[in-house]
Amino acid sequence: TEYHLPVFQPPSLKSEAVAAELTAHHADIMVVVAYGLILPPAVLAIPRLGCINIHASLLPRWRGAAPIQRAILAGDHVSGITIIQMEAGLDTGPMLHRVACEITPTETGQSLHDKLALLGGEAVVTALGQLEKGSAVPAVQENSQACYAAKLTKEEAWLDWSQPAAQIVRKVRAFNAWPVARTLSNATPLHIWEAVAKGDESRAAPGTGQ
Repeated sequence: TEYHLPVFQPPSLKSEAVAAELTAHHADIMVVVAYGLILPPAVLAIPRLGCINIHASLLPRWRGAAPIQRAILAGDHVSGITIIQMEAGLDTGPMLHRVACEITPTETGQSLHDKLALLGGEAVVTALGQLEKGSAVPAVQENSQACYAAKLTKEEAWLDWSQPAAQIVRKVRAFNAWPVARTLSNATPLHIWEAVAKGDESRAAPGTGQ
């Protein structure tokens, strides 16, 4: 409302009415970021230059809904932004521009999100400029290097204390700020926002805190 921009949030993009609404804007290009619906081919074809997506990973690694958290969970040291030309497949389109950034040892899902949000804004401006000048060079993704970043669930947030300490710490960091790692303390749910793996050895049972 601050900039008096119209907001159009249809529950589905498959109706003719939605397609007509989008067509009426006579847009040269459509920019998509963190959008929960698959764009059907009829919508992808509406803008003159098609639709581009700001994706929060270095594709083809981590296609899908939760690339930020999955990268931290997997112990990746690098993430980034990929601007892709959208097509019918999920995050499979040609890559227009990529920018990498470090995943630090203390990185959380929230802090990496914030870093990539800034990078994404800069990257899409670069990609749009290249498209405008006709200098963009789309690069085909190597499907053999692809992996899928499944949507997060609250059930995943429960900690398994039999896992290695480093893996538990990665889960705590990845799930900060959502869905937040959790465990039980005297039968009471306990949310864990930060964790550090110590090098000390212990003979205590996992998760006892002894």
